[in-house]
This record gives sequence, C-alpha cells and structure tokens, in this order.
Amino acid sequence: MKSTISIVLLLICIGLKAQEIEKGIVKNTIDSFFIAFHNKDAVALKKYAKPTMMLQSIGKDKEQVQRLTVSTYSDFVQSISNIPDDVIFEEKILDYNIQIDGDMAHVWTPYEFWLNNALHHCGVNSFQLFKKEDNWSIIYLVDTRRTTDCSSQ
Repeated sequence: MKSTISIVLLLICIGLKAQEIEKGIVKNTIDSFFIAFHNKDAVALKKYAKPTMMLQSIGKDKEQVQRLTVSTYSDFVQSISNIPDDVIFEEKILDYNIQIDGDMAHVWTPYEFWLNNALHHCGVNSFQLFKKEDNWSIIYLVDTRRTTDCSSQ
C-alpha cells in the first residue's frame, strides 16, 4: 500500500513538473515574440506566429467610441517594420497567466505600452497558441487598449 501511494505521488510530481516546463516554453514563445516586436524584426516575428494569425484590438477611437479593429498578421508585421528608427517603443508585460490543454495554450498578459519613454496606453493581451511538432505558435491575439486607469493593473 505504501509503495502504491509513493508511485502515485511520484507520477503526480512528474506531471506537475512537465506542466511547469511546458508553461515555460509557452512563456518563452511570447517573450521571443516581443523581442522580435521591439527589434522590428519581420523575419523573427514570422517565426513565432502562424501566417493566418488573427489580430484584434478593443479600444476607443478618436471620438471615444468603443471599437473592435481587426488586422492580418502580414499587415501587422509590415506596420512594425515601417516604424521609424527614431521612435522608441516598448510593451512591458506585467504578468503571465498561462493555461495549457494538450496542444492549445492561452496566455493572458496585462501590459503597459510606452512610446518615446512615456506611458501611451495599457491593457491586456489574450494569446492563443497551437503546438505542432513540439513548437508553439501564436494563432490569435486580441488586446484591450485604454489610456486611463493604467495604474490599476
């Protein structure tokens, strides 16, 4: 009986460790995506996401009307590549909440977006990732964007 309990506990520990390792790999995919983003590296950006990736943003337009905007990944990559060199930007990820079920992962990341060393907006990213052949790829990203209540993250 003691050995059965020991084996069950060992298997649980191994399973938990494997889950933590997988979460680390998913987090690394998101971190690498942001490194490429900050470096305006179109080639690297394409490495971390499927070409069919959908991007959506929820935020207010200039008239303060709440909008949902949709863009393709190729348009996103091109827009990042075209940012002038004198523009400094950084999306600071404040936390990671990673959930995995088999070959699908969901990552919730509150963030602050800094433009030319000033807080421009904040919000949350919601990433969906797909695992194929031991590689995680981003397949969907929706974010919120707000210019108020950024300290409440």
